[in-house]
Amino acid sequence: MDKRITYHEQTDIDNTLKLREVLKTLPPFCKDFFRAIDATTTTKTRISYAYDIRIFFQFLLDENPAFRNKTMMDFTVDVLDQLRALDIEEYQEYLKVYAKGDNKYETNGERGLKRKISALRSFYAYYYKREMISTNPTVLVEMPKVHQKSIIRLDADETAMLLDLIEHGGDHLTGQKRMYYEKTKERDLALVTLLLGTGIRVSECVGLDIEDLDFKNNGIKVTRKGGNEMVVYFGEEVEKALKKYLEVRAGITPLAGHEHALFYSTQRRRMGVQAVENLVKKYSQQITTTKKITPHKLRSTYGTALYQETGDIYLVADVLGHKDVNTTKKHYAALDDARRRQAAAAVRLRED
Repeated sequence: MDKRITYHEQTDIDNTLKLREVLKTLPPFCKDFFRAIDATTTTKTRISYAYDIRIFFQFLLDENPAFRNKTMMDFTVDVLDQLRALDIEEYQEYLKVYAKGDNKYETNGERGLKRKISALRSFYAYYYKREMISTNPTVLVEMPKVHQKSIIRLDADETAMLLDLIEHGGDHLTGQKRMYYEKTKERDLALVTLLLGTGIRVSECVGLDIEDLDFKNNGIKVTRKGGNEMVVYFGEEVEKALKKYLEVRAGITPLAGHEHALFYSTQRRRMGVQAVENLVKKYSQQITTTKKITPHKLRSTYGTALYQETGDIYLVADVLGHKDVNTTKKHYAALDDARRRQAAAAVRLRED
């Protein structure tokens, strides 16, 4: 019997093939770098790196007079030794706004800049450590600062309103809209309840197969970033919503190749990340106009609620699948500050 290829395994296969195509557009010597980072990075990360490195070489061709008559394929590893810190700073400036063809422009904010410079640093570090180049100007350039944004999340009453809207929001609808609402109601409620009740990532959610559900222990097996599998447990509300959806799902005949998917689109395929994002946006816009709610914000909502209930940052890090607890601390530091402020008001030194 053939082994079933999971959603995440298929995604890796697709990304590997895509990466090979992108590498064909890069200078030939780049292949060594991507082969070297294969064991320590995900396929998605390597594709991002490949695009970022290609932008760097395109910058040299477009903006540096020394390479005006060259093509991408003319570059050899020696080119890295010809650049100085000033060239890297110019590249950083270029990344803020650059032409993308057809009178279109690409822009990068703080996070985009940092990611692209980080990719270039890793690229340089590989060739420098292997003594294929003798200089590394990227370490002489300051990394772009990223200002920490406050966590956007749903308040407890907004969470209740969102779930109520999905469950009863079709009462005022008529015709086609009412039919569509009824068709997707149980799926949408199960999906949003699962995101709010477990804090899993949207990519983990769409990757779930029916076989990953375990009602005996009320757990789901998710594939985390980096490919690690982990069981995440859920409560009664999630259990109830999932079981109601599974009754509807039983009546759906999926398209070939999508038989194992937990959540189906109206086209009877596995739902994609974009579809879940659109779904969350559609409902949340009716709840709040001041907050831009995405599946990731539902994850933040869960993380905040769990931290407020337990005060255990290590538990929050573990359940959210953060490899480094400092990532969690960074996100939930503001809550710590709020707790400390409560402490200041909690102790009375003198009675009135």
